Parts: sequence; structure tokens; C-alpha cells
Amino acid sequence: MFLLFLFVISAAMTTFANIGSIFKSSLFKSRLFASLVFAVLILSGGILSAQRGVKISTVVIDAGHGGKDPGASGKHSREKDITLAIALKLGHYIQKYMPGVRVIYTRKTDKFIPLYKRAEIANKNHADIFISIHCNSNPSPKPYGTETYVLGLHKNAANLAVAQKENAAILYEDNPKEYDGFDNSPESYIAMSLFQSPYLNESLDLATKIEHQVHSVAGRKARGVFQAGFLVLWRTTMPSVLIETGFLSNPKEEAYLLSKKGQTAIALGIYRAFRAYKTEFEKENAVNNNPREHAPAPKKPANTTSKTARVEYRVQFFTSSYPVRTGAKHFRGIQQVAYYKQSGIYKYTAGHFSRLSDAVAYQYALRKKGYKDAFVVAFFQNKRISLKQAKAKGEKK
Repeated sequence: MFLLFLFVISAAMTTFANIGSIFKSSLFKSRLFASLVFAVLILSGGILSAQRGVKISTVVIDAGHGGKDPGASGKHSREKDITLAIALKLGHYIQKYMPGVRVIYTRKTDKFIPLYKRAEIANKNHADIFISIHCNSNPSPKPYGTETYVLGLHKNAANLAVAQKENAAILYEDNPKEYDGFDNSPESYIAMSLFQSPYLNESLDLATKIEHQVHSVAGRKARGVFQAGFLVLWRTTMPSVLIETGFLSNPKEEAYLLSKKGQTAIALGIYRAFRAYKTEFEKENAVNNNPREHAPAPKKPANTTSKTARVEYRVQFFTSSYPVRTGAKHFRGIQQVAYYKQSGIYKYTAGHFSRLSDAVAYQYALRKKGYKDAFVVAFFQNKRISLKQAKAKGEKK
């Protein structure tokens, strides 16, 4: 892992050398590099969602803008008011129907909160999910619909414009040093693109669910999932998304977003997306407490490691707090079922593959059988290792 760290740092230094001319000051480069080192340390420390715990227990809901920062404006509305109304409704749904989840708001009143403080609130409370709620606008009154963003490099000028509009909130702040020289210029966004969140896949998954559910529940046009450089997402250390709930520049959509019906429907859609994401995440670490399904398991996990001690890939598809016979009825049709025990949980795998591509193919086969959360795991000398470690061992050979 230390070698991986050195490699990433070396690559980052090379990148800075190549694009250094685009940065406006040496201070910007040095601080940005320091932040990159911090990000790598987080990644090398393994602070990934699958390692944070088996449950999603804390969500931070961020109502965009507030106080002296009104955000976008329509003919009859201000973004800060609509985002707060939707945020409070979303939190109400989670607290009412998911009492095991702690809800934290970045603001509950018309109060100005700097962008960096919003990420701090999420990080200090060890949030599992961060959801930032906003409203869009456009010079033309024609565009309408929702867009959901994750942190990344914008693919077109339109996505950049959305990020620049939301990041303009820093103009209301008194401490620009918090952003390491970021000045909302296109060059700053190129620099920000160096930060690849370790939670990108999880963020994209949640964002996709939000677009689907808001379309399904509220009947809004789903414009899609995009990446862009939003400062409010920049320093969060958990899966994070920003949803643009609609265009205040579109008269019909503005009226919808101002209505209690519209705000409730959008909040409900986001809630259902969060619930679906949480369910899938926890199913991966599911606990089977049905005693009728329990039966004696083999005395020990089958040791399938060859004498050459090569890396082996399997597909994890089922977990239980009690041992289950590998020949149990619900395992029929699944090849080479084995198990390993981790943190008191029995985790069942299928197949023994020497190539990752073969394991991935079988993963999709199991998902078609109904195991929607099946995923590939790696073993070396019958011990679970990360896929990165497996790749490194393969490259050594």
C-alpha cells in the first residue's frame, strides 16, 4: 500500500509539472497538492463505504444557499427558500419512516453557511451520505427537469456553467483561503478534476436512483446524472450528490417548485432513492436471522488454494449470522459454494476463478438469478484480500 501511495504521489507531481502553467499562483499549486496528499492518505487508509460499517446510520441534508445568498431567482421565487422547504420535508420522511437513521441538516433556517462548512458538518458527524439540494436556472425559459451531480470533471460547457453558478456562493464568504486559491475560473476546475473521490461509484449509484425516483414519483423530466466540480462536494468523505430539482427560469416548473405538492413529491422521490440505496448497501452485509434456514455447516471453510498460492477470485452473494449448509435448497444451481467468516458473519461465495474477468462474468450470472448485490472478492492463501492487492500480486508474477 505504501508503494501505491508513492506511485500516486509521483503521478500527481508529474501532472502538476505538465499543467502547472494553467495555475495562477504557486500558492494554489502547493495547497492543492497538500490536499491531494490528504486525499490519497484517506484512500490508502481504506476509508471506503464497504469498510465504514454494515449500516447507513447518518445522513446529512444540505439545503443550498441561505441567508445573504439567495441562489437562483425566478419571477416569484428564491432558490434558498425552495431548497430549505424540500430539505426539511426529506428529513421528515427519513425520520418518520427510517427511525434508525440520524438526520443532520446543514441549516434548518434562512441562514448563510459557507460551502466548506457544509462539508465539515458532514465529516465531523461521520455521515454515511451527503445530499445537497438546489434549484437550476437558465437564460432561456425553455429548459426544465432535474439533474443530479457528483464530483468530477465537467463534460461540457453547460455542466461547467451549473457548477460555476452554485460555486458563486463563495463570493458571499469572508475566508477565501479555505478553497486553496480556487477562484471559480475554468482553470480552477481543471485543477479540481485531479481529485477523484473514492466514493465515485457509490455517488453515481445514489444519483442514478434519485433521477429515477424523482421522475417516477414526481413525474419530473430526468435530464440525467452528470459530473462537475462543486465545492460543496469537494471535501466530503462519503458518497455525496447534488440534485438540481428544477429550473426556476421555467415559469411552469417554478410554480411547481413553489407548490407544497411539488416540494413534497420531490422530497418523497429523493427519500425513496435514499431508502433504495440504503437497502442495497445493507443487503450486501445482510444478516439472516431465520432459524429455519440454519443447518450445520462444514467444520471449516474449504481450502481451495493451490500449492502455487495464486490469487483466486470468487463471487460473494449471501451472508448470514448462522452457518448454512453449502448444499442448502436456496443454493441449488450455484457452482462451488464456499464460505468464510468475518466479524462474526458467515459470508458465502460461489466459484473459484483464476481470472478476474471470469469472476465478473459469473457475478452478472448470479445477479440474473436474483442475487442483485453479488460482487467479486479475492483470496490469497485462503485469506480475503482487496482487489487492489490481488492485482498487485498478479503483476508481481
